[in-house]
Amino acid sequence: MNTAIIHPVIALLCGIAILIWPRILNYVVAAYLIFVGVVGLVAVLA
Repeated sequence: MNTAIIHPVIALLCGIAILIWPRILNYVVAAYLIFVGVVGLVAVLA
């Protein structure tokens, strides 16, 4: 899984979601941070 492609796509989707539903900003940011953390740990441990 190439993180160079995934990060911009997730950022774009999160940005669109925030524009459509501003109240879910906290959930979007939390999910993004968790995802980035997991991907970072997998990359280091693998």
